[in-house]
Amino acid sequence: MSRMRRREFIERSVAMGIGVVALSHAPVLGEGAKGKAIVVKAVRANATTDKKIDAAVVKEMVNAVVCKLSGKAKPEDAWKTYVKPTDVVAVKINCLFGIGAATHPEVTAAVVEGIQMAGVPADKIIVWDKSDDDLKKSGYTVSSGPGVRTIGVNGAWEDTPTDIHTCKGRLAKILTQECTALINVPILKTHSISGITFAMKNHYGSFHNPRDAHGGKCDPFLAHLNNLKCIREKTRLILCDALLPVADGGPQAHPEWTWEYKAILAGTDPVALDAVGLEILQTQRKTLGKKPVAAPCVATAAKMGLGVDDLSQIEVVTA
Repeated sequence: MSRMRRREFIERSVAMGIGVVALSHAPVLGEGAKGKAIVVKAVRANATTDKKIDAAVVKEMVNAVVCKLSGKAKPEDAWKTYVKPTDVVAVKINCLFGIGAATHPEVTAAVVEGIQMAGVPADKIIVWDKSDDDLKKSGYTVSSGPGVRTIGVNGAWEDTPTDIHTCKGRLAKILTQECTALINVPILKTHSISGITFAMKNHYGSFHNPRDAHGGKCDPFLAHLNNLKCIREKTRLILCDALLPVADGGPQAHPEWTWEYKAILAGTDPVALDAVGLEILQTQRKTLGKKPVAAPCVATAAKMGLGVDDLSQIEVVTA
């Protein structure tokens, strides 16, 4: 980006409320040299073996990407960049299609531990998705406390719907009323309609009627959803599970199309993360002899000012 384009983008973003939380919490501002968006990636050869996850290695990876993104040397200082002890932190995971297609519990556990390093009490942390049943079939133990809550929305949606383009969606009260900070923890997969499910698509579990927002390959519904104030302003960090992505047939689990990419990604720009995730999927699909997937919803989100989708304007930093 030129200096003028960068300034215009920042001014527009601040005017719209985009990234205000990130600007106040992340010293690197999610931005690298020459105004590029930052995506941090950690890859460890021993993160998975025969598609089994090493929890200790994943914990190190999660802390490594948060340290790199924040510019802090110690994990406890890095996590304090994004959350504070007075926050109620909601950790949004993806569990709709169960084991093999869900955010891995090892990743979520590392994120929860990191939040606690920042001084957030356990009873102020909520790990959540749409229902208890989805959580259970994805390897999570449902708990309403004491301590960290791992719960489904289970019908606790707002009474009044919110406009998501032409969809009228009732948002989760966890998102609108309970939490002050949001950490998005998606898993990388293809999607039969939107092309990709990753950072932005994970919020299709944040309202009661996501089926009504799948028209046009989820375009422009996905962009309008992620532009909602409660998502845009509360999101402090996006910590992405790309350990065992699904290259075809998603969002369901397909062992034959699941491969060991062994990566954790982090950033504050959901569009940039989706653009990088899409490139990862396309590369694997090419290896498999499959056609590229189309994901116009990512470009639309960029046009709305929610982030950067141009890979030449995204700096992928290794942790």
